[in-house]
Amino acid sequence: MARRSFVAGNWKMHKTVGEATAIARELRGLVSQLRDRVEIAIAPPFTALHAVAKALEDSNVAVAAQNCHAEVQGAFTGEVSAPMCAEAGCRYVILGHSERRQLFGETDVGVNSKVKAVLAAKLLPIICVGETLAEREAGKTLEIVSAQVRGCLNGFSAEQGKSFVLAYEPVWAIGTGKTATSKQAQEVHAHIRGLLTAQWGEGVAQAVRIQYGGSVKPENAQELLSQPDIDGALVGGASLKAADFAAIVKAAPGA
Repeated sequence: MARRSFVAGNWKMHKTVGEATAIARELRGLVSQLRDRVEIAIAPPFTALHAVAKALEDSNVAVAAQNCHAEVQGAFTGEVSAPMCAEAGCRYVILGHSERRQLFGETDVGVNSKVKAVLAAKLLPIICVGETLAEREAGKTLEIVSAQVRGCLNGFSAEQGKSFVLAYEPVWAIGTGKTATSKQAQEVHAHIRGLLTAQWGEGVAQAVRIQYGGSVKPENAQELLSQPDIDGALVGGASLKAADFAAIVKAAPGA
């Protein structure tokens, strides 16, 4: 089954509203000719979501939130709900990013609850999994990733799951300049697809896109994205420059 490549940029805690909209407009022009071939999204900070969504109206670049709360509303100071993200113009929400897990104590159970909230708001989740350097060196990569995938996806039906996006992000490769080799990344992506097959069947497993994240840049994008089970990228630092991010998008199969 041919899966449409999906490249998303996670801007993390970078860019003012003015800076964000300027990059969004520049990117819009650079990738407009890829409208039907590669799916593209960017995830600016919450403060810039609405303005960026307006700047990208009627374009082929979608907007994603970097996180959301599991509840629709309530006394959760500093949090943002999935319906709020939808109202701001989002199509996707990134969930379970390693920085959220490491710095803010997020768990697979918590991510699972947030996936439910995202679906209820008629948004789509990008669910992140990945091992630390210590876990890889201990030979536990597949064990850790398996536990994360099962925990995050527990209880969801095949019908729900076919619209999910997963992102394999080895923690040791995020923002470090280190990148998993194409062979290392493909091995984990193939393993994740096997887990999806066990949970939802071959048809759904072959439909789900699995992105790779971890120091993806224009120089290594083509080799990584050419692997059979790597269906795109979740890009960090390189997505902060429109030209670099566009170059990664254009390296995706189908571009």
